[in-house]
Order: sequence, then structure tokens, then C-alpha cells
Amino acid sequence: MSDPIKKNHTQASAKTFSPEDIELLDRMSRPELYEFFFMHIKNIWRVDGLYFLGIERRQGTTEATDVDAECWAYMGKAEARELKQFLKKENPGPNEILETLRHTAWSFCHGLKHYRVNQDNSATFIVEKCRTQLIRLEKGLDPHPCRRVREGYLKAFVKELNPKVEVVATCCPPDRDREDIWCQWEFVLRA
Repeated sequence: MSDPIKKNHTQASAKTFSPEDIELLDRMSRPELYEFFFMHIKNIWRVDGLYFLGIERRQGTTEATDVDAECWAYMGKAEARELKQFLKKENPGPNEILETLRHTAWSFCHGLKHYRVNQDNSATFIVEKCRTQLIRLEKGLDPHPCRRVREGYLKAFVKELNPKVEVVATCCPPDRDREDIWCQWEFVLRA
């Protein structure tokens, strides 16, 4: 029997929402829609953090990280597939992958981030202040060793968009060697 977690499934699109739901959204102003949108992204991340903390408390950080990595690898592929279709991207290079990544809930979650296209046509995404890590520190917890989770997510995301682009982590816990950022990711086109 195949693993049901890894089996593709369909998601609703705006075309499948009820007319009442569309009417509800249509009554909101643009600033209200932004606030509504960001509130829901924040809530998705709240659930992610709560399930991680629950598993961590019961089974330890290693087990929680294993589950987190599995979920986020699936999410990377699924999100890339949907964004590829939504943004009409075919085999994007590093710059277009960076632009696609900017459309993800993970990117929107980080208010203090920056990104750039480099002279060698690689692209860089940097999280200066990671909300998840700062919340953990406020709770008296150690930083989350998130590199395996985030790297698996980004590799799955990029592979779905263009398998010729490589993801390189230059800084991410537990391999964080800079105090001014939490993580840095490079996207490089390989021949």
C-alpha cells in the first residue's frame, strides 16, 4: 500500500468557494483583505508551531523535526506545483524561482527578510528575524534546528519548478554562524 501522506490530492480553488464566501470577501476593502490574508497566514504558522511543540514535548525535538521535515517536503512540492500553474512558470531560473518563493506562505510569514538577484544570475533569500525562532526564544526554548526542515521544503519546491536549480543553505540553525540573520538560501542554476 502506498503512503497516503505522499499521495497527491486536489485542493479547492476560488472557483469552488460558495457565492456567499465570495460576497463576504467582496465587501472587504483592500486593506481589510490584506489584514484578513495575513491573519490567516499567521494562523497557519501558529498551528505549525503548536503541533511541533506538542510532538516535541511528547517525543522530543528529533521526532518533532522528523515529522516537520516530512510535512514541509510535501508542502514544498505541492506549493510549487500550484504556484507554477497560478503564475504560469515553466522551468524558471533562479530569479523566477525567487519571485515564485515570494508568493509562499513561508515568505509572507517573515516580515524582516530580503532577497536579491546576484551578478552571477544566482538568487539569494535571507530571513533576518525569524518569527518562529524568536517565539521559541521568548518561551525559553532553544532555537529550532530547522535546517533539515527548511532545506527539504526548499529543495522539493525548487525541484518541482526546475530540477536544474540547486538550493544551497549558507546559514541556518543549527549551522547559524551569523548574528545578523537567521537563515540564508542561495538558488543556483547548474548545467
